[in-house]
Amino acid sequence: MDKSSTDNHNNQASYISDFLRMESAGGILLMLAAVLAIICANTPLESIYQLLLSTPVEVRVGALEIAKPLLLWINDGLMAIFFFLVGLELKRELIEGELSDKRNIILPGVGAIGGMLVPAVIYLYFNHGDDIAQQGWAIPAATDIAFALGVLSLLGSRVPTTIKIFLTSLAIFDDIGAILIIAFFYTAKISVTSLIVVACCIPVLMILNRRNVIANSPYILIGIIMWIATLKSGVHATLAGVVMAMFIPMRSKQDPSISPVKIMEHDLHPIVAFFVLPVFAFANAGINLEGVGLSQLAHSVPLGIALGLFFGKQIGIFGLCALVIKLKWVELPKGISWLSLYGTSALCGIGFTMSLFIGSLAFEETGANLLFDERLGIILGSLISGVVGFLILRQSLPKPPQGQ
Repeated sequence: MDKSSTDNHNNQASYISDFLRMESAGGILLMLAAVLAIICANTPLESIYQLLLSTPVEVRVGALEIAKPLLLWINDGLMAIFFFLVGLELKRELIEGELSDKRNIILPGVGAIGGMLVPAVIYLYFNHGDDIAQQGWAIPAATDIAFALGVLSLLGSRVPTTIKIFLTSLAIFDDIGAILIIAFFYTAKISVTSLIVVACCIPVLMILNRRNVIANSPYILIGIIMWIATLKSGVHATLAGVVMAMFIPMRSKQDPSISPVKIMEHDLHPIVAFFVLPVFAFANAGINLEGVGLSQLAHSVPLGIALGLFFGKQIGIFGLCALVIKLKWVELPKGISWLSLYGTSALCGIGFTMSLFIGSLAFEETGANLLFDERLGIILGSLISGVVGFLILRQSLPKPPQGQ
């Protein structure tokens, strides 16, 4: 191997390790934000908490007006930044990362399919015949990569990189599924005029990409216009972030060592990990537990979500991965035992951030007056999955040397 190849390999390894460290730290911060939200919702701070989230925020330029409570600015605006980062990660992984090798795609891809289908089936089984409740079928299909890696970080150096890469790759496919679900199933009344504006933004982004413009500002300007138009169109505004990411150049033609995708990804990671997702968790996880009993927990919606996350993810991911390995389509990755693969599958039942987000699209923004709180099922299913996954991995992974 020549020196340049070695340098590229080392740079890629360093990038992956930096990414995993940041995601793990962000996952721990997510846990703290969720706990803080629940404390606020169940103490005298509740009135201040609710007042903060319902604060009206309005932006007006001439006839153009965007007026939403702070909660929806967080869910529609800040989460667009998160989905933009997801798009950048997806592009990098498919072109130069782990997913550029087709052999690395099969196992996490199959696992992600099973991890979305089986939880949805379990949820629909418990909610058949209820048209309103069935809108939440996609809630248990999501995996929260930051939260899952945060739990993994508690095991320290015992966790092999292959498990982290498998979990991250599976979550990327999971995010692709979530993006498609949002695009096709959770859109409001469509505004053709706004969609025309969105359609006009895409050729401009394409021209910038073809001309290999590597400055951020033109993309950001067009991205803001596209986000506003998408918001007004009825298609969920976060999808504008994914579309915009696809047009950021992977490499500068003048200097191939410069990667606009990686630079923007590097700059956005701390913002998303330490601000966007914790703020989202704080705004959406505040459940008032007063009067919550078995009847609320046994409602078909939170029950279907909790069982979908806990059992559905395990069965879907581990079952389909085991099937393709037994069929010899792929091999069990080095450093991963059958028990640790099962533990990782259980850990994928942590759906927290994405499940809360899809739940807000399925129920909170529909205006339906519901007699349940889907967040109960999300938090319960995620909590049990995290604990069980952690205990299984703690048992299956090699014990650390004495003194560590």
